[in-house]
Amino acid sequence: MPKVKIDGVEIEVPAGITVLQACELAGVEIPRFCYHERLSIAGNCRMCLVEVKPGPPKPQASCALPVADKQEIFTKTPVVQKARNGVMEFLLINHPLDCPICDQGGECDLQDQAMAYGFDRSRYHENKRAVPDKELGPLVKTSMNRCIHCTRCIRFATEVAGVEELGATGRGESMEVTTYVEHALSTELAGNLVDLCPVGALTSKPYAFEARSWELTKTESIDVLDGLGANIRVDTRGAQVMRVLPRLNDDVNEEWISDKTRHAIDGLRHQRLDRPYVRKGGKLVEATWDEAFGAITARLKGMDGAKIAAIAGDQCDAESMVALKDLMTALGSSNIDCRQDGAKLDGPRGSYIFNAGVHGIDSADAILLIGSNPRTESPVLNARIRKRYLHGHHCAIGSIGPAADLTYPVERLGAGPATLRELVDGKLGFFEKLKAARNPLIIVGMGAVAREDGAAVLAMARELAEKLNAVREDWNGFAVLHTTAARVGGLDLGLVPGEGGRDVAGILAGCEKGEIGAVYLLAADEIDTKRLGKAFVIYQGHHGDAGAHRADVILPGAAYTEKPGTYVNTEGRVQLGRRAGYPPGDAREDWAILRALSERLGKTLSYDTLAQVRSRLVSINKAFAAIDQQAPGAWGAFGKAGATTDAPFVAAIANFYMTCPISRASRTMAECMASRAQLMAAE
Repeated sequence: MPKVKIDGVEIEVPAGITVLQACELAGVEIPRFCYHERLSIAGNCRMCLVEVKPGPPKPQASCALPVADKQEIFTKTPVVQKARNGVMEFLLINHPLDCPICDQGGECDLQDQAMAYGFDRSRYHENKRAVPDKELGPLVKTSMNRCIHCTRCIRFATEVAGVEELGATGRGESMEVTTYVEHALSTELAGNLVDLCPVGALTSKPYAFEARSWELTKTESIDVLDGLGANIRVDTRGAQVMRVLPRLNDDVNEEWISDKTRHAIDGLRHQRLDRPYVRKGGKLVEATWDEAFGAITARLKGMDGAKIAAIAGDQCDAESMVALKDLMTALGSSNIDCRQDGAKLDGPRGSYIFNAGVHGIDSADAILLIGSNPRTESPVLNARIRKRYLHGHHCAIGSIGPAADLTYPVERLGAGPATLRELVDGKLGFFEKLKAARNPLIIVGMGAVAREDGAAVLAMARELAEKLNAVREDWNGFAVLHTTAARVGGLDLGLVPGEGGRDVAGILAGCEKGEIGAVYLLAADEIDTKRLGKAFVIYQGHHGDAGAHRADVILPGAAYTEKPGTYVNTEGRVQLGRRAGYPPGDAREDWAILRALSERLGKTLSYDTLAQVRSRLVSINKAFAAIDQQAPGAWGAFGKAGATTDAPFVAAIANFYMTCPISRASRTMAECMASRAQLMAAE
């Protein structure tokens, strides 16, 4: 490891890093605009100038200069100070004085560095240049007069998002950052451009002129709009969620989030359930909690447990699911399921989690996708696969399933189970690539297991993993990619049919035949509610979506930003979401509603506080004790060998922008859908 001196202090640093990174390790702050840890080096803002000896007799751009043994680096000399002041003066020649009306105000790198390195006046009195704003779609607002040509947005679009749609045209004073062809950005990660922009050239269009950063209360939480469990920060003003930003977590989402995670939050303001309702004379009418509980008690009292069923939704926290399971057990019912899509997952923990972990993608040297389109199912995870492709010597990636542009080259092997069988039998050339890989990764999507022959497909995927020696002590390359936040937690808690119990398909069939008399929908909206027949339906949730329209009694619950909750992501990592605001009106936390209802039914649950509920979680599954850790999954026999159909795998998500009650209520997501439809029509 090279030894360098930074401002007279000797430090040992890793070989191959840059002078800027070495200074950061030494605790010396280096100003920068174009440099970003996750993007390629551009070296074009020149703000990070330092003096280096031995070296040329002029300041050097530290972001592009590798460290060398016995190097001396000076960051505070008069020459460096003068150079930085000069660079700042040049940057501000054309930058407008928009700070009072700029949404970046208070969070602007240019503001901060102008305070530290700027001058109180300019020697340049020429007219500032004018640059027309660009149309990048419904999410990103442009004010290109402010652009300082750091090119972060261009590099992100090309390298991370994988859509080469942004670039620089013109030269010198005529240079502009723009789309090559004028249209909205066709990526599910566009909102990250706003985070990357160090000035106010790219800002959030839905958030424009809504609030200032210092007005907001900031709460660290977890995203529940897909199965990744991205770490987020929820910014609120009063009871209203104003914006969602990413938090750094290298093991899960790095520092990116999807556009749905970021911008669907306006759906929290619309179509909310804020009071109980009871159906009378065929119409839902407002009621008190006492009346709603009374109506439920009247119907369930004395009903045989075999005629009662429950379905847990895709965004439920673990606390509410364990309360639902305990209540159903107390009522004598084993008809419970958390798999609204009918996924055939119910084996040991290793059979239904992303065993390698999201960070394990960085170590994979051959990847197989089975019935999965990660670009729509988990855009941030898809960007991680693209990163592996770019930095892993063009890691081989194959796919069995629907054709799609995944932003990286994919060898399409086939469309359905027959192709998978051929691969398992070694009849396809891609088998040799997987066999030759030290760390093969098999990603099984919901499109492969949420079908009638899903158990047989799962059994084939397990057979392939074992044939490839992909499951061993130092590596488990069997990975299930979930599309929902509640699924792994539900499976960990055993929200699957007990002995003689019915799954979702069985519950719906039982309702049609009159064999099921009452169904408890815990925020379950992704089922065919027409099949509920004449069953008595209790709906507990936060939005007036499909389940609420069919309900006989509605119990208003809290959305994910309005309650503390435990969620388990696709890799089996237990994470805590925190309350950023309170639910509207009479709505309450979900586990508390179930606890109160249990008392009215004469089946009082054994916990009264959140801490006691969480103790109950741990007593059922020890994985819930390991917060923010990926608990390993046991491996064993799972799936069920049998005949498969010729039907091709179908994408689990047909419309990325509307997958849940929150996103379906979001006007921003509706605008994104319209923009994407317009873009596809133009193509």
